[in-house]
Amino acid sequence: EMRKALRAYGEVLRLVRLLPKDSRGYYAKYARENFVNYRDVEPDDVEELLMRTYNHSLWILAKYAVEETAAEKLKQICSA
Repeated sequence: EMRKALRAYGEVLRLVRLLPKDSRGYYAKYARENFVNYRDVEPDDVEELLMRTYNHSLWILAKYAVEETAAEKLKQICSA
């Protein structure tokens, strides 16, 4: 499960690069803080956190008018 979480984190960072330049630092830091805060989560809770990651990413992409399809790879990671 840790490998899956790392893949999701990497994909979130890739999506951050699609955001406006002035907001990238904030969201990259936000993603890192959340990854660090949840690194010791129980294995049973990882799936729920991954779906929250995906849904929150969609919200942020919509906020900045980035196509939802940009998160297709993250969707595959989080729902696999």
